Amino acid sequence: MQQYLPSLALEIFSLCTWLVIIAIVFIPLERLCAQQKQPVLRKEFFIDLGYYFLNSLLPKLLLIIPMSIVAAAVHQIEPSGIYTWVAALPLRVRFVLAIIVGEFGAYWGHRWSHEIPWLWRFHAIHHSSEEIDWLVNTRAHPLDMFFGRFTGLVPIYLLGLAQPTADSADIVPLLYSVVGTVWSFWVHANMNWRFGFIERLLATPAFHHWHHTNDGAEYINKNYAAILPIIDILFGSFYLPKHRWPQKYGIEMPIEPSLTGQLLQPLKW
Repeated sequence: MQQYLPSLALEIFSLCTWLVIIAIVFIPLERLCAQQKQPVLRKEFFIDLGYYFLNSLLPKLLLIIPMSIVAAAVHQIEPSGIYTWVAALPLRVRFVLAIIVGEFGAYWGHRWSHEIPWLWRFHAIHHSSEEIDWLVNTRAHPLDMFFGRFTGLVPIYLLGLAQPTADSADIVPLLYSVVGTVWSFWVHANMNWRFGFIERLLATPAFHHWHHTNDGAEYINKNYAAILPIIDILFGSFYLPKHRWPQKYGIEMPIEPSLTGQLLQPLKW
């Protein structure tokens, strides 16, 4: 146990550093360009702060074994020539393809989390916040976070866009995860910026805030994509009015008020 303590302490220090950097970026922007007037230390801010540390550590540990199995399995199934061809692609090409392919997987994982009741029990934690800002991005049950990342990474591995030669670590999954995480902070931000036609190309706060709306049944279950709204357009789940924002957020389902209670709630039969 003692040999792991220094690395854990370093990991926590790194997370604290990134938290300060992200807060320095988003808090002033949200104060200057707020869509909803709310204090920085809003209700449940410290619960979401707990989720920040928990979900920065636990889901990636849970992913190690499943993704290792997926990587080993696909290299036994896929023709080796495909991996040789993919490995020869420039890194930037593999990264762009990984974003596109990963978005399709993540879209359906996210959509299933709304449509399948057992998965919704976990995903509801993320939607329970009645105030939206950058830190709400981290508010998620670790098993829900694990499932979302898993569904995004699997197609990347299946198509050989990660570890295409299977003999060395690959940076593409890491880049995909980092970009996805940073983008998630951005789309949850409490900011009233609008971007015209770009909003159909890249997810923005306006796009994702409608995903969190509690304005009525006709508005919910929209805008599942994390980065590329074109996927919602393709599958009929896109909704983004030009001059309107949601009036309220959250869900009708009762959620436990404490972090521990929220972690245990989906596991109760």
